[in-house]
Amino acid sequence: MWLNAMNYASFTNLPASTKLPAHSVGDGAATSARVGRGRLTALLVEMAATEFLFVAIAAYLAAVIHHHLILQQSPDPVRYIGESLLISTLQFLVSVGLGQYSRILTQPRHLFLWNGARSVFLVFSIFISTIFLLKISADYSRATVMVQAVSVVLAVLCARTLWFALLRPAIAAGLIGARRVILIGDPADCMRFSARVMASGIRTIRSFDFPAVRTRSSAAASRRAAQVRRGATHVLRDASQLVAHCRPLRADDIIILTSHQDTPAALALAGALSDLPVDVHFVPVESIDLMATSRINQFGNTVTMRIFQSPLTPLHRAIKRAFDVFVAIAGLILLSPFLVIVSIAIKLDSRGPVLFRQTRHGYNNEPIRVLKFRTMTVMEDGNDFKAVTRHDPRVTRLGHLLRRSNIDELPQLFNVLVGSMSIVGPRPHATAHNEVFVHLIASFSRRHSVKPGITGWAQVNGYRGQTDTLEKMQRRVEHDLFYIENWSLLLDLKIMLMTVFSRRVYYNAY
Repeated sequence: MWLNAMNYASFTNLPASTKLPAHSVGDGAATSARVGRGRLTALLVEMAATEFLFVAIAAYLAAVIHHHLILQQSPDPVRYIGESLLISTLQFLVSVGLGQYSRILTQPRHLFLWNGARSVFLVFSIFISTIFLLKISADYSRATVMVQAVSVVLAVLCARTLWFALLRPAIAAGLIGARRVILIGDPADCMRFSARVMASGIRTIRSFDFPAVRTRSSAAASRRAAQVRRGATHVLRDASQLVAHCRPLRADDIIILTSHQDTPAALALAGALSDLPVDVHFVPVESIDLMATSRINQFGNTVTMRIFQSPLTPLHRAIKRAFDVFVAIAGLILLSPFLVIVSIAIKLDSRGPVLFRQTRHGYNNEPIRVLKFRTMTVMEDGNDFKAVTRHDPRVTRLGHLLRRSNIDELPQLFNVLVGSMSIVGPRPHATAHNEVFVHLIASFSRRHSVKPGITGWAQVNGYRGQTDTLEKMQRRVEHDLFYIENWSLLLDLKIMLMTVFSRRVYYNAY
């Protein structure tokens, strides 16, 4: 962290142990900041223009290729131009209206892409209504609309992935200024906050102390006096002077960093700063880590700070459940001959039942019975459980193949169908495993806030198999929590594809 702070300090001419000096932001720096913001605006316009072209070209080519392949004739070259431009224009207007382009500054990639895909759904709803009202739908087949919709989704995802890969690293490196802020508070707090928000492209152009010096201890008084003597701190005697100093800086935001005992003074200061045409923010420094994961919510007739939220909204749970049921039914139908063959092979390979049921923890830490193809000569369950190791003699000959290829997990499609599991989610552990690690990893039980899955984000990143060290389990839990906090249907699809094609899925599979 201190290295980041030093890098940031050198970028802004900010001494590593002090606030910005009075001369730290001169006319040249201010001009550079204006150029940086202007460049960002220009790049966002270019991003919107690129997406407009991608969508128009994709919609046109999809309609022409579909016409040629299905009707076996080449259409008039200008036939689909108008409709393609209408789709592209609607996509632009919807994205601008929902403020999606500017969210590249704050949203993770999967949410940025997911919002783009959702906007296409709205666009085609408007498009279908438009061609119906204009009475041109008779000449426009439903298949053409569907092909165009798929192609436009792909075009939007490609355009946004490209711009995300270009813009976010530049913003994080400080090459493009997203927002210019003024900080008010203790020098050390200002330095830490500046370093923390630097990766988001937020640049501190000046920092000030509170309008009056308040001594909390003799040591603090000595430090404060030394800072004043060095000229490194702006100690302003009244709020009007502070407002006068802030006005010519033309910041986007003013952030007041305050401790609990300074809250009344900070609120009074915020009232004075309301004279400026900027957003004024209030950050309690003792709770800055907590604030990073909190949201201000309207709760009935009052306002609360929500510290944690349920991972999936009711709508998201319904979407995920519908997806799970569809995939489970399709998988069981398509794989039924293969499942029968595997069952016969297990009976021929060793004595014992085909299926193995084991008690594991599921959603909300409730016990569930998980189905697997039997791959071992023992049927351990509950506390009578020992994790499988490499070259474990308990694994049957056929069991080695089934475990390495993940085929032994396929019966869990039945668990998905009855609702105790999901296609994608944190893998369920044996109850004995959970009882060990729940006392060693503070956030371990949070992985049970969604249904366990047949495959998961940790598994496709190589964190599967034996967890004989605390570090291995911590890494697995970190990946599980990342999945929970960043869930989307696109992420589920990505994990499913990685489960089939990624080599890391088969690491530590034995």
